[in-house]
Amino acid sequence: MKLSIVLISNPAAKKASDRKIAMASYYLQSKGCTVEVLFTEKRGDAESLAKEALKKSPSLVIAAGGDGTINEVINGITGTETPLAILPLGTTNVLAKELGIPETVEAAMKIAISRAPRSISLGRIVYTHYSSLITRYFCLMAGIGFDGEAVFRISEAIKKMSGKGAYILSGLNTLSKFNPEKLTFSINGLTYAGYSAIIGNAAKYGGHFRVTPDARLTDPYLYICLFKGKKRLDLIRYVLGIVTGRHLAFQDIEYLKAESIEIQGKAHIQIDGDYLGMTPAKIDIVRDALRLIF
Repeated sequence: MKLSIVLISNPAAKKASDRKIAMASYYLQSKGCTVEVLFTEKRGDAESLAKEALKKSPSLVIAAGGDGTINEVINGITGTETPLAILPLGTTNVLAKELGIPETVEAAMKIAISRAPRSISLGRIVYTHYSSLITRYFCLMAGIGFDGEAVFRISEAIKKMSGKGAYILSGLNTLSKFNPEKLTFSINGLTYAGYSAIIGNAAKYGGHFRVTPDARLTDPYLYICLFKGKKRLDLIRYVLGIVTGRHLAFQDIEYLKAESIEIQGKAHIQIDGDYLGMTPAKIDIVRDALRLIF
């Protein structure tokens, strides 16, 4: 059966290039596929292009870019039967690392057309933006508090030049200015207080770090790593704990399994590495929300 494929590419992604997109298209066509390549121009385009592509009933949609581009495509096709594959071309490519998808074009495209799609769960977040309720899906994680503010402060110009360096610089900048208010988390019928949290639908974070090591895309649960400290030394200790894999043993960290989480208070939010908005917010898990090839 001849596959009809729509490939949505973000040319601004760190590792993206016309050559790599051409390589992907050539490989797919050499295997008998028909390929339509669509390019984004600004934030939000990948979601719009994905929704528009669905009208043509493609066999497969491929997101070519970083985790942010993939997130947009996911939000365009979630809840449909159209499967998604990825060509990792971003700064960190956390989803590719989570799934074991290689970053070489031919190897990633071989997986895209040779493996069967599997159903995965997605995180769903609902928050208020200018008096309107907004619903977004995330594949990897939602970061609340310090994590969200660090993404909020990232310089896009520096990100284009240095990639991961922009996240490090923003983290250091946020560390010096972070003055959070206490947040309330309603989880599994109980109430917890803290200043930051990372809510994982997947194990990996920021590359190969494992903040929520028990989270799996194929399991219908979220894992929340809740940080109760707000001092600069607490934040440094948390970072070192994550780097060494010892953070879950800390007395001032709660690590919980949940299907839904409600957050009250005021804090920045990021999902899948891109800035989203502000709390309050509600987060839950949506079972079998996406057909993903990996």
